[in-house]
Formats: sequence, structure tokens, C-alpha cells
Amino acid sequence: MGDPVDVARQAQRPPRVWVKSLRKEQAALAGEASAAAAEVEHPPPIPDPVAGAFFDVDNTLMRGASIYYFARGLAARKMFGPMDLAKMAWGQAWYRMRGLENTDHIDAARQAALAFVAGHRVSDIVSLCEEIYDDTMASRIWEGTRELAQRHLEAGQRVWLMTASPVELADIIARRLGLTGALGTVAESVDGVYTGRLVGGLLHGEAKAAAVRALAAREGLDLPRCSAYSDSANDLPMLRLVGHPAVVNPDAELRAEARASNWPVHDFRSGRKATIIALPTAVGAGAVAGGIVAGVALRRRYARQ
Repeated sequence: MGDPVDVARQAQRPPRVWVKSLRKEQAALAGEASAAAAEVEHPPPIPDPVAGAFFDVDNTLMRGASIYYFARGLAARKMFGPMDLAKMAWGQAWYRMRGLENTDHIDAARQAALAFVAGHRVSDIVSLCEEIYDDTMASRIWEGTRELAQRHLEAGQRVWLMTASPVELADIIARRLGLTGALGTVAESVDGVYTGRLVGGLLHGEAKAAAVRALAAREGLDLPRCSAYSDSANDLPMLRLVGHPAVVNPDAELRAEARASNWPVHDFRSGRKATIIALPTAVGAGAVAGGIVAGVALRRRYARQ
């Protein structure tokens, strides 16, 4: 017989199958919540209404991690502690030097920033997101990726951003760039105030794929006609879901996958298209709060089941 302590510990551990199933459920919930929160800002012209393109944000559309710029903006407004920002700065430096999406670093930054908004009004955070985008993010958009998105728009296709950053921030980036809309992590709010909890978790990995499926069902998109762009192997579930995957500024693992699968590779980190551009700002924030309410309603529906 084994040691009684070891036996007891093993009995307390949840089965691996159960943990994997729970993660899938959380990813599905995060994806459905994000799709429910997505607002359509720019309906497409008629030519190709069932095709769409999905763009990752961090290091695909924008140099660096958007959540870090968000946190830095909060710190500049004395709303974030210096130690918290220092931790995020280290993760951002690693991210830029290595060209890798270190899941632990980026997720820690996102969790910290999302947890911070607990007790704050949604409308106040939306206003801050607009200021922070204009101050620190607009000048970090990759010109080459912006051109790729514009080609889809000119073809009459819808273009959506996909990011684990807050949906409020993602919405503002999409508006500023004139895109159709955005899907991001949904933070729960009650009566217009954040609770500090997420609806299903971060929009990351499998959750992005779940969000694409849910949005395609809602908007009548034909996934084999759709495109997706990312820099990270973490987004392979999303890339494999569409008929036209492509990679932008890829990490080593994703570059190898792209070569093996004969996917287009775009690298804007050197040469002319490495230029990062500031784009004109669009109209104001719009009804982001309504999207958050949709996410909360979805969470409550799941809670009742």
C-alpha cells in the first residue's frame, strides 16, 4: 500500500479529464460572452457579406502588448501602483526583445489590469481607454497590417479585432481604425460598475476560436470564406478554423507551422512596412456599456443552468 498522505493528496486532486473539460467550458463561455458583447460599428457594403477577417492585436496590428499600454496609462493617472507597472514593464520588454508571446507574462498583466477595474464605473474606464489609445497606442499601429485590414474592407468584407485585452479597449481600437468591430475579454459589471470578475476568463487560445464560431453564427459568416491573422502559435485554434489563415510578425513556432501548411507570412518588423503610423481618430466611444451588459446576461444564463 502507498503512503496514506500521498493517497489522500491524490484523492483531492481533480481528474485531468475534469480539469480539461472545465477549461473547455470556460473557453466556450469566454468566447460566447465576447461575441455577445461585440458591437457592429461599420456595416460592410454588399459585395461579400458572408466573408470576414479576424485580426489579433498584440504584435500583429500593434507593436507590443496593448494591455501594457493600458496599464501604463492608468499608472500615469495615479490609478495603478508602481510595482504593478514595473512587473508589466518587464513582461513588455521581454515580449518586444524576444518577439514571443509569453503567456504567463501577458496573462498576468491582463489579469492585474482587469482585476483593478473592480469598483469603477464602466463609463469612466471607457473614457480612460479613449484617452490612453490616443496618447500611447495610435502611434504603434503597424502600417502593413493596417493595409491588410483595409483590403478586406475594400472588398466588402467585415473586419474584426480579436484580443485578450478588455473589450472596451478593443472596441475603441476598432473604431479608431474604421473596422467593423472587436471581440475582447469581457469583464462583468452590475449596474454599470465592474465587479472584478471575468465572464468565462480571458479571450485567449481556444476561447478566441469559440468567439469566432459564435460571431460567425450571429452574423451569418461562412468560415471557409473567412481569413484570420496572428503573430502567435497561441492563436492556432483560430487560424485553423478559417479557410484563409495568414501570419503576421510570427513567432518561431507559428512561422514553422505557416511554412508546413503553406500559409502566407507577412513580416513588418523591418523594411518599409515596419513604419508605425498614427491614424486620425474617429467618432466617440459609443455604446460599449451595452456590450458589457450582454456579457453579464450571458453569464447569468449559464449560472442558472
